[in-house]
Amino acid sequence: MSWTNRNNRQIANWLFFVCAMIFCMVIVGGVTRLTESGLSMVDWRPVTGILPPLSDAAWLKEFEAYKQYPEYQKVNHGMGLDEFKNIFYWEYSHRLLGRLIGIVFFIPFVLFLVKGKVSGSLQPKLWAMFVLGGLQGLLGWWMVKSGLVDHPDVSHYRLTAHLGLAVLIYLYVFWVASGLVMSRCEATRPRPIGPLRVLIGLIFLQILLGGLVAGLNAGMVYNSWPMMEGRLIPADVYGMTPWYMSAFEDIMTVQFNHRMLAYVITLLGLYVWYRLRQDNHIVVRIAGYLMLFSLLGQVTLGVLTLIHVVPIPLAALHQAGALVTLSAALYALRRAKG
Repeated sequence: MSWTNRNNRQIANWLFFVCAMIFCMVIVGGVTRLTESGLSMVDWRPVTGILPPLSDAAWLKEFEAYKQYPEYQKVNHGMGLDEFKNIFYWEYSHRLLGRLIGIVFFIPFVLFLVKGKVSGSLQPKLWAMFVLGGLQGLLGWWMVKSGLVDHPDVSHYRLTAHLGLAVLIYLYVFWVASGLVMSRCEATRPRPIGPLRVLIGLIFLQILLGGLVAGLNAGMVYNSWPMMEGRLIPADVYGMTPWYMSAFEDIMTVQFNHRMLAYVITLLGLYVWYRLRQDNHIVVRIAGYLMLFSLLGQVTLGVLTLIHVVPIPLAALHQAGALVTLSAALYALRRAKG
């Protein structure tokens, strides 16, 4: 193995580990939302907040700060300290994981730079990851601040933006890492590169729609499938004025869009799989099957989550499935590009 290949392997392994941490971060963030824990920490201390309260007095101080905000006063009034600790630890874990990702990224990055292992073309990509990570932290606090008001619920727009940036960072890190180590698979026939790119874009859009569904609690209603209120296309869909705001504000329409896009993605995914399964390279064929199975599994999880009225374990699996499906599609694209 050449010096360059060895360096690329080391950097790729590091970036894949960062990817795994981002994956966990997204899932913990989802559970934090599902358990309604996201507003339990009412300030942002990037450095001094790395440790949780370590004494009874510190816990009482944290709890008293929480009591000054509308979520306690209007939603959780009468909550005991032990109950507060339960929701606090979910939000704390989410923030702690964010800090750990920053450390795990920054320290090896500096070491690789000092040792001259990062090529000139790779350096700007790694710096971009670092900047995006910092922006994600700021965006997370901006989201939390939207819920520390009279209406104690975070903005579904900011929630979706926070989720979307996390997924974009994950996508970018995964793509760069895979490009460092995956060998080329020369094609003997045309491959569905364009449809795969469209599929990845639609999966990302579907994740954003999932953010809107979560932010509006739209999964708690219309808990039947495939019909909504006994119809495939409900009568009141896109019923707001102006109509286009329904796509962002109306619970029925947001859930309807999430369903319909799932059907489109499934059909496109089947087409891409059909094309990839005929490829001359076995790794490309395997990538197609991985994409198909992850996609069908994700659709199944989505239906189960809906009809069971969003139980936390199923909902968390559904969110994890979104990243697995995106990863499988990215892997298929990387292999198909040859």
